[in-house]
Amino acid sequence: MAAQMTNAHRRFLQVLMSNGITEGSEARKLHQHCCETDKVYYAHDKLDDFISTINSHLQPLFMQIRKGISEEDGRAHYAVVNLAETEVTKMASDYTEIELELFRKTMDLIILSENGFASSTDILNLADQLKTKKMKKKEAEQVLKVFVEDKWLSEKNGEYTLHTRCIIEMEQYILSNYQDVARKCNLCHSLAIQSQVCESCGIGMHLPCVRKYFRGQTEPRCPKCNEFWSCDTPGVNRMGSQTYHRAPLLALDAASKT
Repeated sequence: MAAQMTNAHRRFLQVLMSNGITEGSEARKLHQHCCETDKVYYAHDKLDDFISTINSHLQPLFMQIRKGISEEDGRAHYAVVNLAETEVTKMASDYTEIELELFRKTMDLIILSENGFASSTDILNLADQLKTKKMKKKEAEQVLKVFVEDKWLSEKNGEYTLHTRCIIEMEQYILSNYQDVARKCNLCHSLAIQSQVCESCGIGMHLPCVRKYFRGQTEPRCPKCNEFWSCDTPGVNRMGSQTYHRAPLLALDAASKT
């Protein structure tokens, strides 16, 4: 039998839904605040149990609080996912058809790239190729800005990638529709957009997961095939070229030609 849903659980869920996505340390603070405000039992190490209770009550509504990690720094994040909706139909109530088409094409560029990023130039060049209606580049720039503000995309120095929120909410869609290139991290088992790839067996790992796994190792080896990890690994003092791949098939193909 599912644990009882209290006002503390409801308050926590309401804030999470309002935020869109919440970083792990903020979620822990929110957990404490909700429990203390509504005078229910609180234990600092019981956040997962607290969320599990909420999820048991969300299940009939085809909703779930999911945990994911930031591909930039490895920090945990939480987001409420609607399991009844698929891919960018989640966004349909917030954006126009032409804006959604631009988002789909941007996602294509990011996921099919080798490093998990797409340049603003490449994205803006798609603006006058949209099937719904051509979009001026100035308009496209504003739409991209909104996608960043709404935490569907992240931008740094003119390069765009999928925000942690997008990865959490659209993981199943991406894995289903980009089967040849989309992979889960071999360590944390979450979808990996930015990753390093073993040139021997093709497994991928998030950069933060790579840093943790190989920390202090002078001769890092693949956790699956035990071959030497040829990618330049942060924190390991050795010679090597830094290769951040998104597509294992591309990495294997390149290796076979050398």
